Amino acid sequence: MKIAIATFQGLPDGDEDAPALIAELAARGVEARTVPWDDADADWDGFDLVVARNTWDYTERLAEFLAWAGKLPRLANRAEVLAWNTDKRYLRELAEAGVPVVPTLWDPAELPEWPDYVIKPAVSAGARDTARWSAAEAVPARAHLDRLLAEGRTVMVQPYLDAIDTAGESALVFIDGEFSHAARKEPILRPGAGVSELNGGTISPREPSQAELAIARRVLQAAPDGLLYARVDLIPGPDGAPVLLELELSEPYLFLHQAPGAAGRLADAIVRRSSSG
Repeated sequence: MKIAIATFQGLPDGDEDAPALIAELAARGVEARTVPWDDADADWDGFDLVVARNTWDYTERLAEFLAWAGKLPRLANRAEVLAWNTDKRYLRELAEAGVPVVPTLWDPAELPEWPDYVIKPAVSAGARDTARWSAAEAVPARAHLDRLLAEGRTVMVQPYLDAIDTAGESALVFIDGEFSHAARKEPILRPGAGVSELNGGTISPREPSQAELAIARRVLQAAPDGLLYARVDLIPGPDGAPVLLELELSEPYLFLHQAPGAAGRLADAIVRRSSSG
C-alpha cells in the first residue's frame, strides 16, 4: 500500500507532524511519502490514496490546484470538498443552515460601525491579506477593502470579538467523523496589521467544553460527509457561547503532536480508506 501526503514546493517534507504520521503508517505496513501537489514527475495513479495536507500555496493558484484535485481518483478529502472549502463563502451556507457563525458582511460598500473589525479575502490561508482595524483607522481600512475588491476578490468583514484575546481560538480536530483532540490557538491579529507567516501564534493542548463539542458536531452535520479529517475553529461569541470562525477541510494544520495517539488515529483512518478502495 502506497500513500502520498500532498504538500507544496515550499515545504517538500511536509509540516512537523508529517514524520510522525509517516512513521505510524510504516508501522502498519504502509509506505507513505510527501509529494508536492504540482510535482510534474509524480505518478499519482500509483498511490492507493492521496491525502491533501500542506498544500499551502493554493490561494495563489486556486484554479490550478482544484484542477489537479479533480483528476485524482483517490483523494482525501475529496476534490468536491476542497472546492467547497477553499472559498470561505461556505460560511454563508453554514449560517443559512442554522450554524452559529461569526457575523460576516460580504463585499460591503461601506465599512461597518464596529469598534474593531477584521477584513480578509474569502480565499486565503495563514492570515494572508487579513488585518484587524479599529474605527479610528477608517482610512487604511478603506484602502485595504478597496484593494481587495479591485483585485476581484470576495471580501469578508467581521467584528473583532474581544473574548478571543483571553480565551484564544479552540481548534477541534475530528478524524473520520470522531473527535480526536483539540488545541488552543493564541490570537494572531494585532490592531492595524495581520500576520504574513502561516500558523502564527502559540499553540497548546486544550480540553474543549461540552458546548464547543456540541457546536462542532452541529457544524459537521451541516458540512459535506465522508471527511477523513476536519478542524473546527471556534471562538467565544458576544454572549460567550462558541461560534464558528472557520471549518478547515482542505489543508489544515492538525496539531497531531499536541495529542498522544493522534498521529496513530489518523494513520488508522488512512489505512481504512486505502483498504476500502
